[in-house]
Amino acid sequence: MSTDTSPTAAASTTPATGPATGAGPTANRRVGRPGAVVTGIGLVTPLGRKTAEVFEALTAGRSGITAVPEGHVAHGWVPAAGISPDIAGREVLPPTEARCVDRFALLALAAADDAIADAGLVIGRDVDARRTAVVLGTGGGGLETYEQQATRRQDRGRPGVSPYMLPGMLSNMATARVAIKHGIRGFSSAIVTACAAGAQSVAEGLRLIRSGDADVVVCGGTDASLHPTIIAAFTNARALAQGWEDPAQASRPFDTRRNGFVLGEGSTVLVLESPEHAAARGAAGYAELIGWGSTTDAHHPTTPRPDGEGAADAMRLALANAGLAPSDIGYVNAHGTGTKLGDIAESAALNAVFGDHRPAVSSTKGATGHLLGAAGALEAAVTALAVARGLLPPTLNLDEPDPACPVDHVRGAARPVELRAALSNAFAFGGHNTSLIFGPTPTATVK
Repeated sequence: MSTDTSPTAAASTTPATGPATGAGPTANRRVGRPGAVVTGIGLVTPLGRKTAEVFEALTAGRSGITAVPEGHVAHGWVPAAGISPDIAGREVLPPTEARCVDRFALLALAAADDAIADAGLVIGRDVDARRTAVVLGTGGGGLETYEQQATRRQDRGRPGVSPYMLPGMLSNMATARVAIKHGIRGFSSAIVTACAAGAQSVAEGLRLIRSGDADVVVCGGTDASLHPTIIAAFTNARALAQGWEDPAQASRPFDTRRNGFVLGEGSTVLVLESPEHAAARGAAGYAELIGWGSTTDAHHPTTPRPDGEGAADAMRLALANAGLAPSDIGYVNAHGTGTKLGDIAESAALNAVFGDHRPAVSSTKGATGHLLGAAGALEAAVTALAVARGLLPPTLNLDEPDPACPVDHVRGAARPVELRAALSNAFAFGGHNTSLIFGPTPTATVK
């Protein structure tokens, strides 16, 4: 087993400083560190819940972004949104427990249930509960619960606030609820790094497996942020797409006519296993997570470094962590939100890292919107599926690529390709940057 036990192990690797592509000597070979096999995926997304159907929709160029229907709490507050399927509490919890659980945790429970079932696991039977970990990220936690209880306090004073407010709104409650339901008794944590949270949770899963602290990690992200107060804040910050008669056209990563991102909600959970554990039980895999890198811009609370330096360093660290060169990467699932500053900075970072190699690039937020704390986990799952299926989803609505974003865009139609490795990016308010690298699964059977 590797001794990669520090939470900052990836960041402790010095970014390459040699060639213009950023390929340092440690990134030219696999360094022998073990990976983590993706044996289960669970999705609750604006494109649906079934993994095969969501990936088929993405590769077919279908959008999950719609107008907000009447009766939805966000109706009248935003013209377009990525709304995930409703999850009734009774679907995932006993009725006596479900009434005090926030939607962000219900989404995570549904995704975790599906991911664990997809992996063919029963915790305590197929894996030691104490050797199983759960790490789920979120951007906002129980926003709906907080908003409801704050209103009740304003209306009724202290007696109006429910004693169940805290277990409903705390950001660790998605993690806790999944652990309680499935009897997971090993390491658990909640990562709250805004839009990088889901990806950082997946990276933490790889770290736990490499360190020998877990055989199985249930990891991912969840957010349910379609509430008037959150929408008003993003709208007043001029961050959301506006003025599109067809909601499906509103999310336009890298397109010259983009004017903001589309807010979405959902959850994605991955089951990661050590290769030895997956092999011992004959599990099939989608892909292998083989590298990660995380950095901080230290630049501004909401805007990225214009030159993309922090993002570029995260990608270089992921390459070094995986023992790969830039030329090994055939596809990048970009963070690509559809904001001008973000898209241009990420494009600069990609060109700084990959130079003339130019891997294929797409952003699936064109079809799903931006799921905030769940985005990085969803896009990690999509990247793993792209490796498994040999098919790259296009960026939806990319009609006129911005000349300031000169990368090899996948647009118009899905692109078939055989991948040695693929990279997924997630960046966030606060300057958090995380990159993940996936390669083909080492298991005998590909899902």
